[in-house]
Amino acid sequence: MGGVTVNASRLGLGTLRRLPAGSRPLVRPGAVPAGIVHLGLGAFHRAHQAVYTEEAVAAAGGDWGIVGVAPRSTDVVSKLAAQDCLFSVTSSSGAGNQTRVVGALAGVRHAASDPAAIVALLADPAIRVVTLTVTEKAYQLDPATGLLRPDEAVLADLGSDRPPRTVPGLLVRGLLARLAADAGPIALMSCDNLPSNGERLHSLVGQALGLVGDGGGERIAGWLRENVTFPGTMVDRIVPASTPQTLADAQAALGVSDLAALAAEPYRQWVIEDRFPGGRPAWERAGVVLTDDAGPWERLKLRALNGVHSATAYLGALAGRETIAEALEIPHLAGVLRRLIAEDVAASFAPPEGVSVVDYGEQVLERFANPVLRHRTIQIAMDGSQKLPQRVLHTIADLRAAGARPRWAALVVAAWMRFVQGRADDGTQLPLDDPLADRIRAALAAGRDSPAGAAEALFGLTEVFPVELAADDEVRELVVGWLTALDRHGVERTLAGAA
Repeated sequence: MGGVTVNASRLGLGTLRRLPAGSRPLVRPGAVPAGIVHLGLGAFHRAHQAVYTEEAVAAAGGDWGIVGVAPRSTDVVSKLAAQDCLFSVTSSSGAGNQTRVVGALAGVRHAASDPAAIVALLADPAIRVVTLTVTEKAYQLDPATGLLRPDEAVLADLGSDRPPRTVPGLLVRGLLARLAADAGPIALMSCDNLPSNGERLHSLVGQALGLVGDGGGERIAGWLRENVTFPGTMVDRIVPASTPQTLADAQAALGVSDLAALAAEPYRQWVIEDRFPGGRPAWERAGVVLTDDAGPWERLKLRALNGVHSATAYLGALAGRETIAEALEIPHLAGVLRRLIAEDVAASFAPPEGVSVVDYGEQVLERFANPVLRHRTIQIAMDGSQKLPQRVLHTIADLRAAGARPRWAALVVAAWMRFVQGRADDGTQLPLDDPLADRIRAALAAGRDSPAGAAEALFGLTEVFPVELAADDEVRELVVGWLTALDRHGVERTLAGAA
């Protein structure tokens, strides 16, 4: 446990009365029947949607307990099951910590161990909402085209009777079982950082149904139109990976151990398109913004927060900084990020009415500078091939369509290209944790002679770069210029020269 003392008493129903009054859950696990299934039982869901849902149920009631489903890992399922599905979230800032226990989970399941049980859950009339935080790669969609990848596991899930192993397989099998059971309407809601995430999930389901081997796709089409919605969302809260210090802080606050403890920043936001044919929790009572169109909010967050987060992570990792807060201390980086926000991001789209992109960006940089949240640059930099299109390349494409020169966004692309080459400015090895790792390595092997060669090879990854953007001479010139500077001078001297 990395030096953390584990109390003999672990967080659970038997300890509720012993918890400090301000830390007790608003909802007692087991007291609220399940109405939501969530796929992706990771830290973000538990520190975000679960917190909002518990507050909504406490304020307005309703059968909206959450059954949390972990697609692969058994670790979090085991820990939560041993704690009666209770866990704590410590909001951390320079002003101190505030720890609360969350009781929104009505149960936990492991999909890989019993996929049939997950399909049965999705077909249960009591379940009226399915939410997802499974990361970009689990959707099996090409980030550049939005098309379903012909992955062997997905094809096997959809074209045979084997137990489903993928997210598309689970969703489609669950919807087919729901139709057969006449179980009523349902909303499927992506809470992942994808552009037009509701539309993308809808497209995923439609494409996957077209691959069902028994004609199920045709049978379900009409029912799907009448009974299933795909609300778009924007979600926001910084939730770093838990560390031994996270567990120690929780134990100090609660007086008992919590092996599923989380840390998060105090800030949080959730914007939801209000389209739920089977009903929903009173999320507005917990501060959720309900809207007809989450698109402007989503673009604001993807470009001015997630894009800036990725920029900070790539440049910070290259400069040898372990955390995002430490990266922001690199001379001139904050100034460059401000110019990225003001000159590129703000010019690339229309924000929500009454929102200033520049002011939003200032708030983002203030949040990133929170020294208590040790959000690791390497963690943010992983899966870059999946994240880069929606976080940065869409900004570039929209600027180019308007005839603008994406100087600072091109720096982010160059930083990613430099990062995937696997070494920091001081020669330290950097990990390449990415679904396209083999393709990236092969491309770099073909273009290893120079920064221009590396850029040329990486621009050839059509899974990442749309053909039109990759063929844009001005974009290529900007990226190669930045990549050459990073290769020759490193991050700090490059930023100093750009300031």
